[in-house]
Amino acid sequence: MKDLYDVMQLLKRYGTIVYTADFISDLDLMESDIRELYDHDFITPREFASALMILRQKRTEYEKKGKS
Repeated sequence: MKDLYDVMQLLKRYGTIVYTADFISDLDLMESDIRELYDHDFITPREFASALMILRQKRTEYEKKGKS
């Protein structure tokens, strides 16, 4: 997994499409769904770690952009 699009495609594979018109809320929902998939052994530890890293990176980028 390389970017947010890949995380969204992973979620889509399991029937989840997230769009609330609030980017931070979208990231929170995606993280929650990723955790659920991992907790129920639908995704590998590697996919889980990559997805969380990407979501946290996007959150940080968004928050920095908002402060400048």
